[in-house]
Amino acid sequence: MRILGIDPGFERLGVAVLEKNKGDKKEKVLFSECFKTSASLEFSKRLLLIGKEVRRVIKEYKPEVLSIETLFLTTNHKTVMYVAEARGVVIYESVDAGLKIFEASPPQIKIATTGYGKADKDQVMKMVKILVDIDKSKHSDDELDAIAIALTAFAHIR
Repeated sequence: MRILGIDPGFERLGVAVLEKNKGDKKEKVLFSECFKTSASLEFSKRLLLIGKEVRRVIKEYKPEVLSIETLFLTTNHKTVMYVAEARGVVIYESVDAGLKIFEASPPQIKIATTGYGKADKDQVMKMVKILVDIDKSKHSDDELDAIAIALTAFAHIR
């Protein structure tokens, strides 16, 4: 099974594709990146670029499931709205491509990766590097978050 993990954002979008087949001991990272859009672009153009990138990754890696983080409210409502719109573009592209949708809350992601729902970000990042074989020096927090989100879907879908 292949899962596309997305850490939603409009400036930085964490993207990862993981695979696990019967008999595999661990999930394998096939692809990960931190996709960035420029603040100098109109917001609508940034959404277009996000949609195109998600479509490209889906076409190239052919995942069966999108695993995406749910939003949590912050004091900056404008940012939350923009992230919600970026999430909408990702979900649209995924549904349009026939993917099943799995949404994970931050506590679910923390439980799936560390076993503790109130783990801090550093604990989650450390566990991701243990749970999957990746080049530990090349991955941004956004990429690692996307991997953690995909791992969460694997834990729940079993």
